[in-house]
Amino acid sequence: MISPGGGLADLYREVILDHSRSPRNRGEMAEANRQADGFNPLCGDRLRLFLRVDADDAVREASFVGDGCAISTASASLLTEALRGRSQEEALDLIRRFRAMVSGETEPGDPALGKLAVFAGVRDYPTRVKCATLAWHTLKAALLKTGETARTE
Repeated sequence: MISPGGGLADLYREVILDHSRSPRNRGEMAEANRQADGFNPLCGDRLRLFLRVDADDAVREASFVGDGCAISTASASLLTEALRGRSQEEALDLIRRFRAMVSGETEPGDPALGKLAVFAGVRDYPTRVKCATLAWHTLKAALLKTGETARTE
């Protein structure tokens, strides 16, 4: 429940908790034509990201499996929702914008991030930035087909 006076921070916390408790697009995707693994050695979070990318390099579907903390799981869940219909170029730009926001390189409020703005507060907790960006490092590896495990080191 959002506490009186808590406002936006409480709302953001609720969105993250909702996506960590009931992640969207969780599960293996049989029709995936791209996938990558991600690992955060600091806390042990692991995930595998699945993508179905069409001939025009647009992401049609995204899903994930893995074990991670609330922030890592929520980030992967929101990432899979944000990707649908985006071209590879748009997805790479989204990765850049998200990482800049959570690392403090840019101020929160980038309208291109939409619901992903819920992670803006992570910038105040440097060790949690790696949790929030794990799925995004993994997405980049899947899009660029590097074949390597993405790490948040």
